[in-house]
Amino acid sequence: GTPDERQARIAARRAFVNLKQTYLLAVEALPGPRAEWLRFQIRHAAEPADLWLLRAAVFEALPRQNCHGQRDTLQRGIESVFPRSHANSGFTPFF
Repeated sequence: GTPDERQARIAARRAFVNLKQTYLLAVEALPGPRAEWLRFQIRHAAEPADLWLLRAAVFEALPRQNCHGQRDTLQRGIESVFPRSHANSGFTPFF
């Protein structure tokens, strides 16, 4: 591909890696088998769509109390990779 195409692929990969790290930070301190399953799924995500499919489960697993910063950070990360996710997904995280 062209240099522009290569740069676009690199940027997309970096965005995916950053989103994956954001997901992992959101669930790292959660206890229990469901949280362990989420961590496993996030670590093994191979593309942004894999993380997209986990978004509701991750938001559901986050405690409703004292977790607004994590929820906000995760939502911003999702929106950085899926720009229309907030307006068109039909999904709204519970705050």
